[in-house]
Amino acid sequence: VSIFVLRQQYEQVEVLLMRRTPSMPGKWCQVAGLIKAVETAWQAALRELREERGLELSELWSGDICEQFYELQKGRIPMLPVFVRFVDALLDVQLNAKHDAFDWLDFDTDCERVAFPRQRHTLFNIEAEFLWRSIDSLLRIQIH
Repeated sequence: VSIFVLRQQYEQVEVLLMRRTPSMPGKWCQVAGLIKAVETAWQAALRELREERGLELSELWSGDICEQFYELQKGRIPMLPVFVRFVDALLDVQLNAKHDAFDWLDFDTDCERVAFPRQRHTLFNIEAEFLWRSIDSLLRIQIH
């Protein structure tokens, strides 16, 4: 799963990026993780946000797209459902062993910082659908 965490900071919306350490060292990315056999994609997104960022959520949105890319070393193309989460501007971000830094960036700066074209494409899509338009209520995931 691929989760983009957004916050309203003054007059702009910013996206959380974290710098990877053991795998893809130095590359900036959104929260991401694998779906376990016993969970749905949105449940995996909730777990990843809780495990990697310490976030307990009451709201999550489907990005209504999948991010895909070619993993050269493994010879496969993963397909990651995209989710979006809006958080409070004062959120305390917790890093884990997979990341050594984080930054909140506007969409233009985010697109310059990420390494991969599909990340930029996903950021453009999220900006267009979640900032420039009214979010359709059908994309809201009901968390019990």
